[in-house]
Amino acid sequence: MEAEGLTNEQTDKVLQFQDLTGIEDMNICRDVLIRHQWDLEVAFQEQMNIREGRPTMLTASTDVRAPAVINDRFLQQVFSANMPGGRTVSRVPSIGPMPRNITGIVGYVINFVFQYFYSTLSGIVRAFLNFGGGNEPRLVTDPVADVMKFIREYNERYTEHPVFYQGTYAQALNDAKQELRFLLVYLHKDPSNNPDIDSFCRDTLASRPVIDYINAHTLLWGCDVSTPEGYRVMQSITVRSFPLMVMISLRSNRMMIVGRFEGDCTPEELLRRLQAVISVNEVWLSQARADRLERNLTQTLRRQQDEAYEQSLLADEEKERQRQRELEAVRQQQEAEERVRRDVELRKEEIARQKIELASLVPSEPASDAADAIAVVFKLPNGTRLERRFQQSNSILDVYHFLFCHPESPDEFEITTNFPKRVLYSKAVVDAAEGAAHEIVNKTLQDVGLKNREVLFVHDLDA
Repeated sequence: MEAEGLTNEQTDKVLQFQDLTGIEDMNICRDVLIRHQWDLEVAFQEQMNIREGRPTMLTASTDVRAPAVINDRFLQQVFSANMPGGRTVSRVPSIGPMPRNITGIVGYVINFVFQYFYSTLSGIVRAFLNFGGGNEPRLVTDPVADVMKFIREYNERYTEHPVFYQGTYAQALNDAKQELRFLLVYLHKDPSNNPDIDSFCRDTLASRPVIDYINAHTLLWGCDVSTPEGYRVMQSITVRSFPLMVMISLRSNRMMIVGRFEGDCTPEELLRRLQAVISVNEVWLSQARADRLERNLTQTLRRQQDEAYEQSLLADEEKERQRQRELEAVRQQQEAEERVRRDVELRKEEIARQKIELASLVPSEPASDAADAIAVVFKLPNGTRLERRFQQSNSILDVYHFLFCHPESPDEFEITTNFPKRVLYSKAVVDAAEGAAHEIVNKTLQDVGLKNREVLFVHDLDA
């Protein structure tokens, strides 16, 4: 078997299938597994069904159309009873022993020639009556019933025989084409009046080597020509004598008759003839299997490429979505930072505006010799020391306005004493006081107990 293109797992399945079925040709094992998508159990079950004579499920419908079969005798290997290995029981009647005198010899020859021409002429007349109008066209109403009737009657008369395909001729043709197998067609006739047929069925087809070879290498379909299904097939493949078997195989993508076996023969001769036909035509099936395997591999490769392409598209789409999410996150962050920046700028603008407005509320600095004047020292967060005189009647709010409007003071701050630490002013405390805020900010410096040259600390609340 050419294992080219098979994975290790597929090669193992081919070997397992061969061990289970006993099929020697590993190409057949491979093709059966390919047809069943490498399902070992399903493939093995179908093989058992074929061996038991059950019809395959590939073309289970009786409405299936049979592929055209080319019947060209120039393309066929034809074997007859007159060839070596052939035999006949109902040939020309015996004309006695060969005479020894001249008169007897002449009479013997004349009698032999007469018997020969008589047998030939009677055969021609029978053929003319059968095919030229002696049989009316028969309507095939139930082809499966015709086949099953033949198999049942054949089993009753001959117990040993190869497995017959339990389905119509069209089904058998389609299965042989689908499975790339040889189809062996046997057309049966009443053996009661045909000793050659009885001999062929009782001895040749009952031979164990013949049975094993046919079961292993072909699909065997048979039917009685007295039934509508058998008669229709007989008309399509041109029967000249019985018993008749024809071998049909796929060749150049067409189903054609590649072998014709006419008349009775010994089991050894039939086996030799079957082997000869199969050996000559196996190359066509091998080529078809290789082409099918190549198509399957191409389809598998294309499917894998399509799947890889789809996965690549999905990955690219996911990357694009991730990039968009990242861009959106950056955009939102930039917008948030921009909002913060704008808020800071607006707040600074608002503070600058407030400083301009509140500058007019800062009380003027009293003279140094004023009676109620005290000097207050402020220590700013940046280390700057400010000294400013206030009147003791000035409020804490006045002190806040002075510090707020000073260019070196922070925007948000609180004013505390050194020791013991007291918070004289805090915007947070004032905002929290609500109704009591007026009392806090309107306390005078005298009310809070500030003394001359007392040091007050300014703490930056934004630091």
